Order: sequence, then C-alpha cells, then structure tokens
Amino acid sequence: MIEAELKARVHAPEDLLRRLDERAAGVPEVYQDTYYDARDGALDARDAELRIRTVYGPEETRTVLTYKGAKVDEASGSKPEHETRVQDAEAAHAIVRGLGYVPVIAFEKHCRNYVFRARGREMLATLVRVPEVDGTFLEVETFVDADHVRAALADVREVLAELGIADEDLTRELYTDAVRARRRV
Repeated sequence: MIEAELKARVHAPEDLLRRLDERAAGVPEVYQDTYYDARDGALDARDAELRIRTVYGPEETRTVLTYKGAKVDEASGSKPEHETRVQDAEAAHAIVRGLGYVPVIAFEKHCRNYVFRARGREMLATLVRVPEVDGTFLEVETFVDADHVRAALADVREVLAELGIADEDLTRELYTDAVRARRRV
C-alpha cells in the first residue's frame, strides 16, 4: 500500500485544533522514533527508510516496525509503506542491529491523531510538534494502491483546504533532516 500523504506547516495551531476536534476525537501520543540504515547508507541511497517507533498513548504503549520504499510521487513524497506491530521493542531493535543495520537518528514527536472519513476514504490527520524543530505541522494521509495515488492526494489536498491549510503551507521537509540540521548547530 502507498501512504498518500501531504504535510504542511501550521500557522494557527489553535484554529486548526478546533477544526480537527469538530471532525473527530483527537488522541494524544508521543512517538519515539529510531531510524536505521546500513553502515554504507544503502537504504538512504535508494530513498528507503527503516524505522522502529514506540508509541506512548493514553491507553497503551505499542511498538511498530516500518519499512518505506522509494517515493512514488515526487511532489508529495508519498511512499509505499509496510508496517507491523512488534511485541518487544528491545527485541526489535536487537534484531535490526543483528541484521547489520545501525541507528542513524532518533528523536521524539508529540502528536495528536484524528481518524475520520472524508471523500469516501479513511484519513489520518496528525498534528505534530517535534521538540527539536521550530513550528507545528499537520500531516494528512490515507492508504491506497499504486493506481489511486493521484486521486487520493487530491482528496487529501481538499481535506487540508477545509482545515484552513493553503497550498503554500505544504512542505516536503523531513523531520529527520530538520533534527539533523538542528543538532549540527
């Protein structure tokens, strides 16, 4: 499946929060993300990602292992995504390291997630703050097969517009790159 996603910088977080709360109940979660790569950077070289994310939520803590392939849509950065829940976070990290991958960056994201239906699709809207990065971001995504990426992105763009997000607010900036840049300062 392809994660058809658009991300935007948010200039009025309180207004957006109100609009999101009108659509669905938000769930606050903290993500602890660790990204891995081969020692030679082979995953990055082919625009792939390997991540272990532990999610701390109000009712549970869960860990997911995610592999993202190369972009299928340059404008949005949408990628194929394969994700599975793992029972033991420490074991998942040990397995990935045992396979020869090394952690390249780890950071925390403070999120508020909203799941709702729009345009006949299940959408996930995530309001994001990364403590090491200035600003608030909104990600809106839906999962589709490769033949429906363009239509799904059009639907995501309409949802963003309804939420008060303009096209000029869209960004392809990656949190990993922003955190790396901040840590170099």
